[in-house]
Amino acid sequence: MADLYTVTAPLLVHFPDKTFHLVVDIFPHPEGLIYFEPHWFERGPTAAHMLHGDLQGDGPWKVGDSIIRLLSCGDNALSMQWNDWQQYLSGLDAAASPYHDDEVRKMFARKLGASV
Repeated sequence: MADLYTVTAPLLVHFPDKTFHLVVDIFPHPEGLIYFEPHWFERGPTAAHMLHGDLQGDGPWKVGDSIIRLLSCGDNALSMQWNDWQQYLSGLDAAASPYHDDEVRKMFARKLGASV
């Protein structure tokens, strides 16, 4: 499978406690990785997360005790959330947000220590 940081398909993080987070951006960090959930710009720090540990695998991937994998059709609620996110990104509200600007997204990630 592909390098995690170049995957364009929707991803999710599966935690040991059986909770899941939808991933809309992911960046390497010296201690693991940083990822953003949908609406991270509006939600602020609660939508940015750090996973500590070495990245392992070729997909699914593992970081610490968490697994990162592709979103599948069986992930009903998260698939609906992904569709809502895609609709938001194509709308007028997102036009003035940083979601479409790679450099701005990287700048936010660097503020959290990302290696980009």
